[in-house]
Amino acid sequence: MSSSAPPTSLHLASLTSRMDALPDWLTGNADLLIGVPLRIALIVVIAALIRLVAERAITRVVRRILEPADPDAAPRRGTRGPLVLQRDNGRAGERRQQRARTIGSVLSSIVTIVIAVTGVAMILDQIGIALGPLLASAGVVGLAIGFGAQSLVADYLSGMLIMVEDQYGVGDSVDLGEAVGEVEHVGLRLTQIRDLNGGLWHIRNGEILRVRNDSQEWARAVLDVSVAYDSHLDAVYQVLEETGRSMREDPEFAGTLLEEPAVWGVQSLDADGVVVRVCVKTVPLKQWAVTRELRRRVKDAFDGAGIEMPFPQRAVWLRQEDGKRSDLTGTLTSPQ
Repeated sequence: MSSSAPPTSLHLASLTSRMDALPDWLTGNADLLIGVPLRIALIVVIAALIRLVAERAITRVVRRILEPADPDAAPRRGTRGPLVLQRDNGRAGERRQQRARTIGSVLSSIVTIVIAVTGVAMILDQIGIALGPLLASAGVVGLAIGFGAQSLVADYLSGMLIMVEDQYGVGDSVDLGEAVGEVEHVGLRLTQIRDLNGGLWHIRNGEILRVRNDSQEWARAVLDVSVAYDSHLDAVYQVLEETGRSMREDPEFAGTLLEEPAVWGVQSLDADGVVVRVCVKTVPLKQWAVTRELRRRVKDAFDGAGIEMPFPQRAVWLRQEDGKRSDLTGTLTSPQ
């Protein structure tokens, strides 16, 4: 009967063999245990540093937008900032803050998403997960979402471009086609316009094809004055020029009119009179008030100079008792 080794001896031998094999396993899997975690940690640290640098750059851009413009400095050529907003610090501050918040939020989100997706992709590559099928699946899903939400994407892209290019902002008087009024809110997807009757329009940015902004840089007050055909045009020009000059020298309108009013001359020859056009460059949003005041002053000046406004000219026909129409006998003119 053969003798067998004690069980404890067998266990010790097996444990000893396993311990002898452990260094070999550690040596063979050192990259998996040490190299991969170190590389993953390095990817996370680098991504965090890039995110921090990008956040500081975005903060600097936002701070640059929030810096108020110097009202005493002459505007640079090509400046897009409306002068009326530079005079109204409250409205200008609101507009700058809205642009800064929106642009900063969008840029921050874009940078975070790009860095996060890139970092996750690099980490999955280190773990050993194949990225090809994932990228293919993501591409198919992205294509489906793009087709389904292309109008939404167009709205957001258009809103971003509107803010970056400063096409219009809060407080501007704009014409977007059917919606005409004052801008109350500019978002990435929608623009809100308050019209003259108090109605609030919600317009998708992707549907805005053209914009007329009456609030940027300067405006022009245009006044068409009709005078009788027997008026002396040189005298009319002189009265209009003197009226415009006196209005420019008025302290109430000294800061509103940016240049001397100019008489452009005869605009048209209508059936009732001669139309003469007067124009003057004004600060934004003041052209309508200037036109109304200039119209009143021109009326008073014409009354003082004896220049008559034209009356409608209508032919008068007389019908005889036999029913036959007689020839033209006269016209309706201004009362004596």
